[in-house]
Amino acid sequence: MARKEGRAVSIGLLGNAAAILPQIVRSGFVPDVVTDQTSAHDPLYGYWPIAKEDEDLTAQRSREPERYLERVRADIALHVQAILELQRRGAICFDYGNNLRAQAKIAGVNDAFDYPGFVPAFIRDSFCEGRGPFRWVALSGDPADIAATDAALLKLFPDDARLNQWLPWAGEHVAYQGLPARICWLGYRERDKAGLLFNQMVRDGRLKAPIVIGRDHLDAGSVASPYRETEAMLDGSDAVSDWALLNFATGIASGAGWMSFHHGGGVGMGYSQHAGLVAVADGSEEADQRLRLCLTNDPAMGVIRHADAGYEKAHRIAAERGLDRPGVQSADVVSADGVGAK
Repeated sequence: MARKEGRAVSIGLLGNAAAILPQIVRSGFVPDVVTDQTSAHDPLYGYWPIAKEDEDLTAQRSREPERYLERVRADIALHVQAILELQRRGAICFDYGNNLRAQAKIAGVNDAFDYPGFVPAFIRDSFCEGRGPFRWVALSGDPADIAATDAALLKLFPDDARLNQWLPWAGEHVAYQGLPARICWLGYRERDKAGLLFNQMVRDGRLKAPIVIGRDHLDAGSVASPYRETEAMLDGSDAVSDWALLNFATGIASGAGWMSFHHGGGVGMGYSQHAGLVAVADGSEEADQRLRLCLTNDPAMGVIRHADAGYEKAHRIAAERGLDRPGVQSADVVSADGVGAK
């Protein structure tokens, strides 16, 4: 009824997707959108098979892990086959990148990858701008510092409609866990402006303490993740790790406060390589230089990575925002004054 009336409602259902989705198929109902957020990167502990009444699945997992995995993969196959059928019936279907499709293929679903991951389906254009999750934390512990940064970003980027919708909503509805923090999406030649603004706010006392700036693994230029961030790259370079390593080295050379290199952890565990970046706005002049460099060069690597793969939008963004100016080559990074530097 809600769908027919165009009303948005939220319904929580406790059940197993491997059982529920085939039931939805049999019912004839076709949802508008179907996805998952299944921890299938670790099928032994991240996916529950369909349990029999009063069955102790934990006991079987301990006593018979191989038999348990057989059941998991069989049910993952049912789960993915139902998604594929809903896609054939008109639903928009996409994978979150937690290896559900890969496990289904192991189980014999040869067309498991016939529905896309969410990055090639929806996010790649943003990656061509070096755009992705941009995070910051108020070391003062005072939520008022996050409120002040929210207000400052709204003034800094008045034409960003999504940002101007998100930040006021987040300020009103998103609760803090631990130190107050915020996340939004910013791209190349936006992150450096935000970082320098935060540093100035610390310097002149508008913020009570330094701001720590980071980002997500869901990133344009710091990751090789063939089932998620770099799935279905235009040039077939889905699993090429050179870009993640180059981003790692670039962040170090650019003065980041912390660079890490790891296999992704969580949903990417064992299936990806990531370079992580953290910078600190402490109000100092040195921080100005570090923030200008690392928050320019880090998203720039995303633009360069996608331009190298042949995405026209990345070439256009590079030309519009300064990467294609004389003296800047495709493998260069941008120095503090915007001039190419090897």
